[in-house]
Amino acid sequence: MDFQYRHEWKHEISYADMLALRQRLSAVMARDPHAVGGSYQIRSLYFDNLADKALREKIDGVNMREKFRIRLYNRDSSVIHLEKKAKRGGLGTKFSASLTAEEAQKIVDGDTAWMMESGRDLVQELCCKMRYQGLRPKTIVDYTREPFIYRPGNVRVTLDYNIRTGLSCRDFLNPDCVTVPAGDAPILLEVKWDAFLPDIIRDAVQTPGRRVEAFSKYAQCRVYD
Repeated sequence: MDFQYRHEWKHEISYADMLALRQRLSAVMARDPHAVGGSYQIRSLYFDNLADKALREKIDGVNMREKFRIRLYNRDSSVIHLEKKAKRGGLGTKFSASLTAEEAQKIVDGDTAWMMESGRDLVQELCCKMRYQGLRPKTIVDYTREPFIYRPGNVRVTLDYNIRTGLSCRDFLNPDCVTVPAGDAPILLEVKWDAFLPDIIRDAVQTPGRRVEAFSKYAQCRVYD
């Protein structure tokens, strides 16, 4: 399977930082055409095993790690993605497969009988890890994202905020699933690029006094466990 690792920076920023960044980024980058009014709502359902392997590896800073999630945008269940994020040091890559709403609900319900016959490698991989590693739906994570794109370097910059957790609710497709603020979750600046980060973007994302963090929305949303 051919794939490319991308560079990733994360910075915890203040509200004042976000206002300044929004203005600078709008001047040099394009808005993601999929955003509505400049932003969209993301809901993800993360998976982990009984030993909280994904959570522990993140907290312990394990160099090579992975996590699975199901994701939709703006509560639109007509487009749902199963994703696996793999990290190697400061680099990351993502694998994705489409799911129907019915398939997503079956996964939430622990019904794996259909997955090996799905014809999708990632669905089959999740099936094996649900059966043999005990992966299960663990936590819903909701947040607002403002995305910006810059073609040279395939750069993507996002401002993420209003991070919320579903607590014990794992009913991913239920619009009535209540989410609450995930503790003192910060506003997050994320910068992702391929081989090089153009100077114009490097300058635009500078936030004095901020440093690269290893923040995890999933870990933050486990705050009440």
